[in-house]
Amino acid sequence: MKRWLPHPRLSLVLWALWLVLARSLGPGQMLLGAVVAVALPIALRRVIPDLPPVRRPLAFAAYLALVTWDILVSNVRVAKLALGPRSALRPAIVVVPLDIDDPVVASILAATVTLTPGTISVELDTAARRLVVHGIDVPDAEALVGEIKGRYERRLICAFGKRRPQFRRSD
Repeated sequence: MKRWLPHPRLSLVLWALWLVLARSLGPGQMLLGAVVAVALPIALRRVIPDLPPVRRPLAFAAYLALVTWDILVSNVRVAKLALGPRSALRPAIVVVPLDIDDPVVASILAATVTLTPGTISVELDTAARRLVVHGIDVPDAEALVGEIKGRYERRLICAFGKRRPQFRRSD
């Protein structure tokens, strides 16, 4: 099974995206989408890492809902900043120390930071366990680090980790 579907979840997502983009549920599009959804992961199986299992699906669903909400709120905030005076901006680069052990989960965190308007991941160093982030308006660098660790990293550890993370008062 793993030989023909090395990444079954990815194949399912690719097939669904194919059908959405084709805007058709005709048999030809369904078959062509299925061929692409099976062939692409097979061709790329050596470069696509295995995603660790989601141990707490509800925690991961809550994480996705939180990220979606944060993207919407951040879009409004960044639009206000873009329309305001440039002198009001306080850009900064901060280093976020990571507690995440898995490099794929750390990549999910880096992608989350980049997807949220106003911040972008500059560098992910899994060996040193750090994420370098640029923020467009950072009045307090420690607060940004705490927000990334508290809102995103802690929830990813909970969703993918074997144990619940210890919550500290500083989070």
